[in-house]
Amino acid sequence: MRYTITGRNLEVTPGLRSAVEEKIGKLERYFRPDTEAIVTLSIQKDKQKIEVTIPVKGSIIRAEQASNDMYVSIDLVQEIIERQIKKYRKKLIDKKQNAQAFSELFVNEEFETNDEINIVKTKRFGIKPMDPEEACVQMELLGHSFYVFLNAETDEVNVVYKRKGHTYGLIEPEF
Repeated sequence: MRYTITGRNLEVTPGLRSAVEEKIGKLERYFRPDTEAIVTLSIQKDKQKIEVTIPVKGSIIRAEQASNDMYVSIDLVQEIIERQIKKYRKKLIDKKQNAQAFSELFVNEEFETNDEINIVKTKRFGIKPMDPEEACVQMELLGHSFYVFLNAETDEVNVVYKRKGHTYGLIEPEF
């Protein structure tokens, strides 16, 4: 694997770089050698956070973990990604073009998993044109953490969502 390791509000020391490469390196058996792992280490208040993104053809495998110790965060995020890969193995490699990103060993390996996705409820609702700020107000009034709406400015379906720190995010489709 190739690693892109960056730090926000901290310097990436050789020790941290080595720990990331060692722990995330355990995932190398699942991927081809040219797969890139994008790792961001940051410190926010009293939390030390790691975010790992591994783009594979057609999908993105991503996990983040925060704790009081960066080395603990690194250990935990590696476990999370490994669980995701094993859980969604069939979904990730069913499409032949996605299988190119994974090692043959992983593609042919057998895992005991319950990878069935069970949708238990379907909801239909009308969406009306509004601006993102109005959508945030509607979301708050409903007590939800996200809200789907028709953006009056772009005529596209968008989603607003709550973020940590009492801020909001906007998801716009890209075609």
